[in-house]
Amino acid sequence: MAQTERLYKLRHWLDGGGCLRPAWAERELEVSKSTLKRDIQHLRERLGMPIDWDAEHAGWRRRGPVANEPMQYELPGLWFSAEEVQALLTMQHLLSHLDAGGLLGPHIAPLMQRFGRILGSGVPAHAEVARRIRMHSVGARRLNLPQFQALGSALLRRQRLHLHYLARGRNERSEREVSPQRLIHYRDNWYLDAWCHQRQALRSFSVDAIEQVRVLAHPAIDIDDAELDAVLGAGYGIFAGRQLQRARLRFAPERARWVAAEIWHPAQHGRWDAEGRWLLDLPYADPRELVMDILRHVPDVEVLAPQELEDEVRRRLQAGLRQMGGLAGDLDE
Repeated sequence: MAQTERLYKLRHWLDGGGCLRPAWAERELEVSKSTLKRDIQHLRERLGMPIDWDAEHAGWRRRGPVANEPMQYELPGLWFSAEEVQALLTMQHLLSHLDAGGLLGPHIAPLMQRFGRILGSGVPAHAEVARRIRMHSVGARRLNLPQFQALGSALLRRQRLHLHYLARGRNERSEREVSPQRLIHYRDNWYLDAWCHQRQALRSFSVDAIEQVRVLAHPAIDIDDAELDAVLGAGYGIFAGRQLQRARLRFAPERARWVAAEIWHPAQHGRWDAEGRWLLDLPYADPRELVMDILRHVPDVEVLAPQELEDEVRRRLQAGLRQMGGLAGDLDE
C-alpha cells in the first residue's frame, strides 16, 4: 500500500475519535512497526495533525478540535496531477499578488503557509517551493484591493453596483449601474461579467479599469448561466458576442508541433494534413483577440477562412509595416 493511501486511512481512523492501537494498524495497513511510526510522525510534524499517545489505552488519539472550531490541518497527496499543481500554484500566486494594500496580510499568511506545506510536503512557503516552482505573470495589471473587495462582496450578496469605468480602447469614461454575475480570471487579469442596466445587455468589464465602485442597496438581477455562456463565453477570448463565426487556420510544420499541443478554445477542432501542417478550426464572435494571437505566429500561420478575418490580419500587418517605415505593398504579392 502506498504511503498516500496509508496516510488517508490513518487520518480517517484518528478522526473517528477512537484510540488507534499500533498492532491493529500494522495488520490493517500491512506495514512494520517502524513504518507506522514514521507515518504517524509525518501526520504530526509535517501536516500539523494534533496526535497524542494515550498511555492508558496504549494507542494514538487525535486531540480536539475545540468545539465549533474547524480543524486546522488538511492531508495532501504526495503527488499531484499537472492540473492540481497548477491550481495550487495559481491560488498561491493570486494570494501573494492580490494584497496590494497590505490589508489582508494577517489573514493571507497562514493560508500561504498551508499552501507551502501542501506543495512542498512540509517545506515552508516562499522557501524551497518558491525557489523550485515559479509562476510568471505577463501583462498582469494592478488591482485596487478595496474595489476588488467591493465587487466580490456585491457579487456574492447579489447587490447592484454603480461603476465609474474607463473604456481604454476608446479612452472614454462612463458611469454604469450593473448587476454583477461572475468574476473571471483570464490571462492573469480579472474581468467582471455583469448585466448593464444602461445598455440593457450583458457586458464584460476589466476590473482594473473600474476607477470607482459603490455598492447599491438594490438587489441584482440574475442571468441564467446558459445565457451568460451564450453571450460572453461562446466566442474567442474575453470578447463577447452572439454571432459566432468559425476561423480556420493553418500552421507551418515547425510551428504546428507547438500549436497542436495548445488549447485555444474549448470547442476547437484540429488535425494534421499530409504535409505535416496543423489545421485549427475554432469559433469567435469578435476578431480582436484572435487576430492578436494569429499575429504572434506570423509568418508560420495562414488564415484560410473567413475572408474578413484574413483581411483584418493583413490590414494589421500593413499598418505595422507603415508604422515602422516598411513597404506594406510587399504583403499584396
